[in-house]
Amino acid sequence: MKAIILAAGKGKRLLSEQFNAPKVLRKANGKPLLRYVVENLSFIDKKDIVIVAGYKKEMVFEEFPDGFTFAVQDEQKGTGHAANCAKEALGDYDGPVLICFGDMPMFKKSTYENLAKLHVEAGNDCTILTGVTDRKLAYGRIVRDAEGNFVRVVEDRDCTPEQKAINELNVGICVFDAKKLFPCLSELKSNNAQGEYYLTDVPSIMLSKGYKVGTFTIHDDNEVLGVNTPEELALCESILK
Repeated sequence: MKAIILAAGKGKRLLSEQFNAPKVLRKANGKPLLRYVVENLSFIDKKDIVIVAGYKKEMVFEEFPDGFTFAVQDEQKGTGHAANCAKEALGDYDGPVLICFGDMPMFKKSTYENLAKLHVEAGNDCTILTGVTDRKLAYGRIVRDAEGNFVRVVEDRDCTPEQKAINELNVGICVFDAKKLFPCLSELKSNNAQGEYYLTDVPSIMLSKGYKVGTFTIHDDNEVLGVNTPEELALCESILK
């Protein structure tokens, strides 16, 4: 298995310029956020982990000099664009690729492993990690049909009031069949509130092609937390302690 860690963001709300560091190098309990993520992906060889860096990328390269593969996202055009920046680094790889975020330090190694295991055992082309929580988080909502099958992800800012009430959230982490992922990334459109290319639109594209899309759901309130603000950083620090 291979992995792509999206780690290119500036972290404007996290006051990254004030701290002279990219978002993923802001520290929780003295350790960069990205360090927690790579440690919990330790079941994957370092050379098979592609870190997509962008803002102050040289600092990320220097912090992780020990065998990781790097890709660069020069312009911040959304998560789908960031994932596509790893295409060249993966080359002709044909197998499962896990995509996750460098600013989400709370996910356990066992969660990543169980997601990957389910993906392979179910024979999925895409497996989405979802989290059920009553926390009011600005995450995309998982929309299902009457039989409970995954239909699509709707980003928080694009939600109707009814969709806002859904408590099953898309936490952004997926496993894809690499050979099917990149052609679907090329079909992404930026006609949304942010004008960005969303990775979260890929599962719907895959469904439209008849590919097999499944989900793996966790119920841990803390694991789903990301770091976008100083308050969120303080909360994650207190839990990690």
